[in-house]
Amino acid sequence: MRKFTMCLWFNDRAEEAAKFYVSVFKRSKITGIAHYGEAAAKASGRPKGSVMTVSFRLEGQEFLALNGGPEFTFTPAVSIMVNCRNQGEIDALWEKLSAGGEKGQCGWLKDKFGVSWQITPALLGRRMLDKDVRKREKTMEALMTMTKIDIRALKRAA
Repeated sequence: MRKFTMCLWFNDRAEEAAKFYVSVFKRSKITGIAHYGEAAAKASGRPKGSVMTVSFRLEGQEFLALNGGPEFTFTPAVSIMVNCRNQGEIDALWEKLSAGGEKGQCGWLKDKFGVSWQITPALLGRRMLDKDVRKREKTMEALMTMTKIDIRALKRAA
């Protein structure tokens, strides 16, 4: 078992979301589904026998999707950052994850379930830590003009 697992609270779409995410990422799978029993249903007000949690793994990272009700919703204050190896990976994830959701600035998007994602090249993290201040600034200037990130444009900018 990994030390950290991200728990995503859904109203009632945990299983649908988990199946979608597993379909988007390679080396991913649903690892378990738990249903509300009598005690949990009584305590939560959720229907007995309905899906309570879905455990799943995306590229080795553990997640838990919880059908917890409408009390809490997602905000962009918490996002899942995906460091991509190349432009093809950025393009594919950007299109799949943003379908039915919202495309944002600087590689951010909100999927159809309301979860925020940052689809970024691994290069970006290195550029933002570059000792050359001019490269950092030029990279940031270019980044601020983008929705989906363009690796070539970031390289040209610096």
